[in-house]
Order: sequence, then C-alpha cells, then structure tokens
Amino acid sequence: MAKNINQIQDSLIEEFGLFEDWTEKYEYLIDLGKKLSPMAEALKTEDNVIKGCQSKVWLSAKFEEGKVIFEADSEAVIVKGLISMLIRVLSNQTPQDILQADLYFIDEIGMSQHLAQTRSNGLLAMVKQMKNYALAFSLKD
Repeated sequence: MAKNINQIQDSLIEEFGLFEDWTEKYEYLIDLGKKLSPMAEALKTEDNVIKGCQSKVWLSAKFEEGKVIFEADSEAVIVKGLISMLIRVLSNQTPQDILQADLYFIDEIGMSQHLAQTRSNGLLAMVKQMKNYALAFSLKD
C-alpha cells in the first residue's frame, strides 16, 4: 500500500534523526539529490523553471490515474536534495492530498533554521509550484 504524505514525512524525519550534526545532514541531503531520477532533457525548458529560486530548478508534473507525478532537477546539489525530498513526499499523491498537505518535515528536521534565506525562499517557491500543479490537476478532475 502506498504511504500517505505524513507517513513519508515521518520517515524522512526519522532518517535525518540518525545524524548528529549538520555536516552529516547536508551530506545526506546531497546523497538524496544524487539518487533523484534523472529528468528528461526535453522537460528542462524555461516554462518548467521555478521562479524565485537562486539556482536553476526545473519541475514538471503529469497526472496519471488520479495521482500527480513530479519530476525535477537542479544544477545545485543541495537544492537537488531539497527537491528530491519534496518529490518523495508529494509525488504519487492525489491533488487534494497535496493541496491539504502540511509539510512539517522541513521544520522537524531543522532544515528551515539551517538554510540560507535565499534557499528557504527557493524551497517555498518549489512547494508553491507543486501545489499550483496539484490545483490545476484538481480542476481537471
């Protein structure tokens, strides 16, 4: 059975809890980014660039069998790690669940305190874009 958004967030919180310091947490975040499925080059268009991110981040979404499937990539390793966590939490969920999701894992793992202001803004822009896709798909439903 597929996990719901909160179960996935709880798993991420647990994983980050295994690391004692922020150097290790950043290394783990970078590893998560490296494990992100490659995004098709054809999707790396200006239309898919998230506005508000300092680094270039591409995000695309498709709607299959009532679920939103996200794909993303970034030139920056930390940002790629951040978007990979968001994809893990929000991809393969219904538009309604994505729109109602309270993404508490970001605060719980301490990410909000440890990101530079520009990265925090970028993270918010990524979440907003993912919710915008969910909203668009929910209107088609």
